[in-house]
Amino acid sequence: MKPLSPATGYWQLATGFLLYHFSVHELAERLLKTIRKQGSIRAGDRVAVAVSGGADSVALLCLLLELRAELGIVLSVAHVNHKLRGKESDEDARFVAKLARQHGLELDVRDAPVDGSHISGIRSGIEAAARELRHGFFRQLAREGRVTKVATAHTLDDQAETVLLRIFRGTGIRGLSAVHPRIVFEEQGRAFGELVRPLLSFRRVALREFLRERGQSWREDSSNRDIAFLRNRVRHRLLTMIGEEFGEAAIEHMGELAEIARAEEEHWERGHPEVRGQGAGDQTRQAAALRGLAVAPLLALPLAAQRRLVRGWLETNAPDLSISFRLIEEALELARGSADQRPADKRSTGKRPAGKRLELPGGRNLLRRNVRLGRQELLLELEPFGAHGEAADYEYPLAVPGAVEVPELGACIEARVVDAGGVPEGERGQLLDLGRMPKEVLIRNWRAGDRFWPAHTAAARKVKELLSDRHATGAEKKLWPVAIAEGCGLVWMRGFAVPAALRSPAGASQAIWIREIAGMM
Repeated sequence: MKPLSPATGYWQLATGFLLYHFSVHELAERLLKTIRKQGSIRAGDRVAVAVSGGADSVALLCLLLELRAELGIVLSVAHVNHKLRGKESDEDARFVAKLARQHGLELDVRDAPVDGSHISGIRSGIEAAARELRHGFFRQLAREGRVTKVATAHTLDDQAETVLLRIFRGTGIRGLSAVHPRIVFEEQGRAFGELVRPLLSFRRVALREFLRERGQSWREDSSNRDIAFLRNRVRHRLLTMIGEEFGEAAIEHMGELAEIARAEEEHWERGHPEVRGQGAGDQTRQAAALRGLAVAPLLALPLAAQRRLVRGWLETNAPDLSISFRLIEEALELARGSADQRPADKRSTGKRPAGKRLELPGGRNLLRRNVRLGRQELLLELEPFGAHGEAADYEYPLAVPGAVEVPELGACIEARVVDAGGVPEGERGQLLDLGRMPKEVLIRNWRAGDRFWPAHTAAARKVKELLSDRHATGAEKKLWPVAIAEGCGLVWMRGFAVPAALRSPAGASQAIWIREIAGMM
C-alpha cells in the first residue's frame, strides 16, 4: 500500500498493473498526523483498543481500522464489564463482541464488577475504582506480552471536563495536566507496555458525526445522562454554556492549558534548575530516610520550589494525607517560625495550636525543632500517630444534598436525595425525611456528652456507650463521624439507624441518604 496522497486524500493500493483508491475520512487523516507527531503508535505494535461500546471508543476502533495498514499495526479489542448497570452492561459486552467479530479482531474480555456497597452515590469514587480495575487488566495484557499498547478514547471534551473539575476541587500544575496522552506501564524500573490516548485533540461531536456517516451504531450509557453526578453536570450544562457564551475555542484552550501544565510538570520532575542547584534530589532522599526536612536549605529556595519540595516530602512521608495548598502554606509558615503567631484559617486542613507544632488530619503533627548536626539547624518532622495526644477533632459543613471530603477519615461523606424504593432493604433505616432536613448539616467526630437515639431502641444513649458496644477503640472510635442539624441535634451516626422522629416515612418516594464513601473525591 502506498501512502496517503496529499492531492487526492485517498490511500493507494497497487496490485499488479491496477491501482485502487480507498477514500479516507478527514478524521483518519488527522489521527494519522497526531499519532506520527507523538510517536505514540509505531509499526509492529500490537494495539488493543479499549472499547466500552460508547461512541468515542467505537469511533477510535473504526479510525484505527482505516489506518492499521498504513501504520503497520495489529489490532485487537479489549472490553471490561463492571456490571454497574446490570443487563445494560451485559448488552454493552455483547455489542462489543459482535463488533470485534465483524472485523475479525481478537477480543479480550474481563468481568470486573465494582463493589458499589461502599462507593455508590458519588460518581468520582465509582469511576476511580472502575479505572483501577481497567488499568489492572490492561497492564496484565501488556505484561503477558499479548499487546504492546492499549489505546483508549479520551477526547478533548474529557480533557476540558477534567481540567474544570480539578479547578473546582482545588489543584496545582500537576492537576491541571489532567488526562495524559501516554502512560508507560512499568515494574521495578522496567517498561513493558503503554497506554495511549490518541483522541485528546478530537471533539466528541465530530466522532459521532463520523460514525453516523459510516452508518455505525454505538451504545449509550444511561448513567452519563444523570446530572446528579458532578461530571455530568459539567458535561451537559457547563461545557455547553461555555461553548455558547465564549465560543468552542474555549474548550480547545482548556486542552492547551493541560498540555502546557503537563510540560511544566515534566520539567519540574526532571529537576528544576533552581531546585537542583540547592541539592533538592539529595534533600528528598534524606527526607524519605530521616522523616525530617532541613529548614535552612528549604527557605533558601524560591517560593515555587519550596512548595514543591514540601509537597513531595509530605507525599513521601505521609502518602495517605490529603495535601492542599493551605496545608503547604501552613507548613512553610511553620518552617519560617510564624505559624504560632497567626490564627488558624478556618478553611484550613491543619490546625494551629500554640508552640512549634501544626496539627494534621488523622492525629499527626508537623513539628519544628532545633537539633545539632554539627551546627544549630531547624528540622520539620512528622510526629507519628499517637506520639502526642489523641487524634485531632474535625468538623465540616455539608450541604444537603451535597458531599464533603473528610481527610481525617480518608473518605468523603455525602447527603444525597434518593429514590427510597431503590435503596437496599437493609439500609433503609438510614433514610432521613426529605421534608424535615435542613439545607446544611455539620459533619464532625463525636464529642463527650453527645447522645444519639437510633430508631427501634428504648431511649437516647451516650455515643461513647454506643461505640463501646461496637467494640470501637483508639483512633477509629475517636474519629467516628456524626451529623448535627440545627434544632435537631444528632441526626446521623455512621453505621446506626437514624432517629425514628427523623426517619423517612413509609411510602415516601424520596429521602435523604447520608453515607460515608470510601476514598476522597
